[in-house]
Amino acid sequence: MFAAVETIPAQELEQRWARCRTLMDRHLPGAGGLLAFSRVTLYWLSGHLGNGLFWLPREGAPVLLCRKGEERARLESPLENILAFRSYRDVPGLLEQAGSPLAPVAACEMGGLPWSFGQKLEQELGPGTRLVPGDTLLALGRMRKTAWELEKLRLCGERHHLALYEMLPGVLRPGMSEREVSHLAWEAFYALGHSGPLRMGAYGEECFLGHVAAGDSANYPSVFNGPVGLRGEHPAVPFMGYAGKLWRRGEPLACDIGFCLEGYVTDKTQVYWAGPASSVPDAARRGHDFCVEVQALLAGRMVPGALPEDLYREVMDLADARGMQEGFMGLGANKVRFLGHGIGLVIDEFPAIAARIKTPLEEGMVMALEPKFALPGLGMVGVENTFEVTPGGARCITGDAFGLVCVE
Repeated sequence: MFAAVETIPAQELEQRWARCRTLMDRHLPGAGGLLAFSRVTLYWLSGHLGNGLFWLPREGAPVLLCRKGEERARLESPLENILAFRSYRDVPGLLEQAGSPLAPVAACEMGGLPWSFGQKLEQELGPGTRLVPGDTLLALGRMRKTAWELEKLRLCGERHHLALYEMLPGVLRPGMSEREVSHLAWEAFYALGHSGPLRMGAYGEECFLGHVAAGDSANYPSVFNGPVGLRGEHPAVPFMGYAGKLWRRGEPLACDIGFCLEGYVTDKTQVYWAGPASSVPDAARRGHDFCVEVQALLAGRMVPGALPEDLYREVMDLADARGMQEGFMGLGANKVRFLGHGIGLVIDEFPAIAARIKTPLEEGMVMALEPKFALPGLGMVGVENTFEVTPGGARCITGDAFGLVCVE
């Protein structure tokens, strides 16, 4: 009597399973399969944002086990092996029954388990099973997007640019509070189909809309792993913007906010200036222009085979040569040691553009580049956009206009 809103194509999942198995052969040759637990990973592997676990054997049919929601899983996923379970002690027997027995050595998504449960999981599964870390395998599997995923991300990026570059400037006015700006951004986003959640992969990280920071709010001390600071709604909810901080004339307004469409996320920062273009200080214009130049340099260098650590080093050497180190990627303790990050089902996917990241870029990877420049007492300028890696360099999927937007 029910029909799913969307059922992921079986061929799409088969591509993902094949990639994971290839990576297993390369990185974990002793493992007989992969166990996944987090809901986002379950969705990526099955098409269902499940409550349970997914078993991908090295050979044979995958199995989705549901603690709750088996009926929904059957609507949304093309998998044949979808079973209900109550206790993890039952897992080996259920996998055996499904014809895909648990292997003696299994790669495990350990980041998808609480520590208390992870400590006893091997005991629950029985003495014949040894678990080895499988998170790197999953990160490498998800970093290169399929054609199906790229289609969703490109549409997400188009709408993201439309909201921040064309719709929001028409309703912004100096004198508004950060909170008012946040609500206007939500209205524009929801009008274009924004799905709501913005998921983070790192343990304990959260995001709600993103950062709306007027003036010196952008340099407010931050625990978030990004260059833009913010006061936020409240110390308990450091997201969106503060009702008590007004965007005043002669100040930048940094809106570092993500757009989500059908589970996939793009990242973009648009900086607005309160006043005419002639009122932008030379230091702010110089900082913004440098960030746009860095974004273009990185995009041109981001071809298959390029190493993130080399890209990072080139840009930091350029910043040093230009005398732009102070303020680049944040001030003081807010300064971050990366220039961009993978993105997809979560905002902070692998890899980062940072030192010691030696994983070569691949065609089909999607990366957010976020060169920013902080100015003491004034705020933050710069850019962030989402790019798709192609043989000819990275192509921006969140618009092609990167200047400050002046609002009078």
